[in-house]
Amino acid sequence: MFWKRLPGRRLGVALAAMLACTAVSAADLADIKAKGELRHIGIRYANFVTGTGDGFDVEIMQGFANKLGVSYKLVYSDFYNVIRDLLGKDVSRGNGEVTLTGDFPVKGDVISTGFTLLPWRESILLFSEPTFPSQVLLIAPAESDLQPIKDGASLADDIRETRQLIGARSLLVMERTCLDPANYGLTGVGVDLKKYTKSANLNEMVPALLNGDAQLALLDVPDAILDLRKWAGQIKVLGPISEPQTLATAFPKDAPELRDAFNAYLREIKASGDYDRLVDKYYPGIRLYFPQFFAKTH
Repeated sequence: MFWKRLPGRRLGVALAAMLACTAVSAADLADIKAKGELRHIGIRYANFVTGTGDGFDVEIMQGFANKLGVSYKLVYSDFYNVIRDLLGKDVSRGNGEVTLTGDFPVKGDVISTGFTLLPWRESILLFSEPTFPSQVLLIAPAESDLQPIKDGASLADDIRETRQLIGARSLLVMERTCLDPANYGLTGVGVDLKKYTKSANLNEMVPALLNGDAQLALLDVPDAILDLRKWAGQIKVLGPISEPQTLATAFPKDAPELRDAFNAYLREIKASGDYDRLVDKYYPGIRLYFPQFFAKTH
C-alpha cells in the first residue's frame, strides 16, 4: 500500500544559506553551447541512472543535449558529493543553516538523478519544474510483527501513526539524501537511528535492512517500487513518513538560462508523449500511486 493523498502544504521551514565569499563560476546556456558539451552529473539510483549507460534521467538529459545541439557526457557521483561536483563547494548543514565551503573541481553542469527538491537544497540550487513524484516510506522485513497502517482521515494522521510504529525500534537512515532523518523531524526525538555509512548508494538500503543492520528503514517510492519486486515477499511498506515530494533537475544559481531551456524542453517532451514513454519504460505501474501528478503531463 502507498499513500496517494496530495499534500496540503509543502513540508519544511525556511533555511538560510551562507555562501562562501569566493564563488565558482557556473556554466550557463551560452557557455554550454560555446564549449559544445553538456555534463550531466548522475547517481546510480533507482532506474534514474542505472549505471549501465541508461536510465530515466539519462535519456532525458541526452535528449536535452541533443536539443541544445551539444554532445552529452555522464559524470557519476554520489549523494555525499553531488552538490560539491556541481558547485565546487562542499555543503554542511547545522542550526537551520546551509553553508558552502572550500574549493573543489566543478565536474558537471547539471544534476539530474531523481533529485528531491528539499527546502535546504533550494537555498543553494536552482530547480527545474517537477520531473517525477516521490514520497518517503517506512519499511520493515516481511517477518516483522508490525503491520501496515490503515488509511486515516488525513495524510497527516497517516504520517503520525506511521511514526508511532517506530517506537524503540532501530531505524536505518542515510544522511545527506532524501532519507536523511533530519528532513522529517526524526533527529533529537529519541529515535534509535542507524546511519548507513558503508556507501552513499540508496540501492543498498534494503539489503542492509534484511542483513539486520536495523529493524526498520526509510525508503522512497521509486526505490520501493523496484525493491518490492526485487525482494518480493521479503519486505513490506508500513506507512508514509513524508508528504508527497517533488523530484527535479538542479542547476547552479547562476545558470538561470540553462534551467529555463531545460524547462522548455521538459514541457515539450511531456506534450509529445516522449516523457510518458520513459515513465512506462523505467517505472511501470507508478501511475497507480501518483495519478494526479501524471495526469498533469497530458
